[in-house]
Amino acid sequence: MSTGLLVENLRKKFGPVEVLKGVNLEFRRGEVHAFLGANGAGKSTLLSCLSGAHRSTSGRITIGGKAYEGFSPTGAFEAGIAIIYQHFQLAGSLSIADNIFLGDELGVAGVLNRRVQDQVARELLQSLGTELDPRTPVEKLSIGQQQIVEIARALRREPSVLILDEPTAALGQAEVDSLLALVRKLAHERDIAVVFVTHILGEVMEAADRVSILRDGRVLWSKQRQDVTLEALVSGISPSATGGSGRTDYVPGPENVRFSDYRTSYCGPVDLSIGEGEVVGVYAMMGGGRTNLLETLAGARRPRGGRLTLGGRNAKAYTPRQAARSGISLVASDRPAQSLFAELSALDNLLMPHFRYLSRGLRLPRQEKGVFNRVAEKVQLSPPAADANASAFSGGNAQKIVVGRWLAGLGETRLLLLDEPTQGVDIGSREQIYRLVKEFAAQAPGRSVLFTTSDPEEAVALADRIVVLHEGQITDVFGPEVDEETLLSKAQSVDLQSEKVNAS
Repeated sequence: MSTGLLVENLRKKFGPVEVLKGVNLEFRRGEVHAFLGANGAGKSTLLSCLSGAHRSTSGRITIGGKAYEGFSPTGAFEAGIAIIYQHFQLAGSLSIADNIFLGDELGVAGVLNRRVQDQVARELLQSLGTELDPRTPVEKLSIGQQQIVEIARALRREPSVLILDEPTAALGQAEVDSLLALVRKLAHERDIAVVFVTHILGEVMEAADRVSILRDGRVLWSKQRQDVTLEALVSGISPSATGGSGRTDYVPGPENVRFSDYRTSYCGPVDLSIGEGEVVGVYAMMGGGRTNLLETLAGARRPRGGRLTLGGRNAKAYTPRQAARSGISLVASDRPAQSLFAELSALDNLLMPHFRYLSRGLRLPRQEKGVFNRVAEKVQLSPPAADANASAFSGGNAQKIVVGRWLAGLGETRLLLLDEPTQGVDIGSREQIYRLVKEFAAQAPGRSVLFTTSDPEEAVALADRIVVLHEGQITDVFGPEVDEETLLSKAQSVDLQSEKVNAS
């Protein structure tokens, strides 16, 4: 079996911080290579180096016997690497065929040859086991069908390496089963090196030929799948398994939030009580329903049933405006798309929800600047520049801005919702954000925090109680003494004890 891609001593620094610390990996043609690691292990950075989004600081990448020190995105594709991200890069208003050929259209003198494009697209789709009409607009396709289009577009350029980043996160079980079968077919019948990045351990055991785990910027181990157990996967992804670091002596205040038979389009029924001053974490894998739950609470989706009370009163949160008036505030996980206005100033971003409190028809720059300075000092914003565009701030400081919105003391937030609160944030900023969240909950009566995360370390570090969500259902509730390995196994519905018994 020949090498599709060889990574040798790859390193990547961002300023003084070394994220990749000498990665050595071989991705072989004809294999599905599952690639795992906890949040912050360096997976996204490695993928960025392989796709050309970032250039490695040092090290070598070899494809087909040719060595490279780094790529541009075009260079990576020309070298034979195709990557399909979790968030698809498709134009919804264009047809399937137009998307497959986007940027590399067939034609002469600027005139498209749609007949040939449609025919090539149809053959590609049929080779992937689907009879989709290439003239269908992509916006009319299901998520699973859109993924097939992404794969067809990648295969048209005949790559030697195909990287799939969390490909099943938004799929139903039937679509997952179909995709896993397709992935194995691509590797085994087309002799492609398929790199399968996932959090879902069952998919690893079902589809992979080889498994590698990245930890703290280095490869922990790389083994044939038949030599790997679920227990080894769980232990490798959650290395510390040291027990909780939350407030073990915390005693919740009186009930502040109550979910009674609460249902969303994916989650439920949820029956849960949150006390005043309490920080509750919802731990789940991608696709577990955590974002669906928070977006429904914030009014972005309409609940399907049940009751939510806040401070003993029924909270109607059927729209974002109603949610805000009820005292519910959300910090979304997709910061660039949902939380941050990149071209507006840091001041405008931080105070956006509060201008009605600060003005009486006219903006008051001096008062606004005073509030900004107070919050910037509280969250340790660097630089504390009110006029700087939000796009100029690092990931950690941009997150401080969007979290800081609800720490200004101007609104009446009673339930603060945080979806992946430190995603893309450096370690130092993480600790500061954890402190701010705990202070927010503790400093005033009638406040509670509900956050979601796919990082077991974060769940243990921040939460007073941890709710495990699997396929939209609450399966377990733990105190802060729980360890990361238990959380990971519960969220995957993995029974490690049963596995040990069966193996003995």
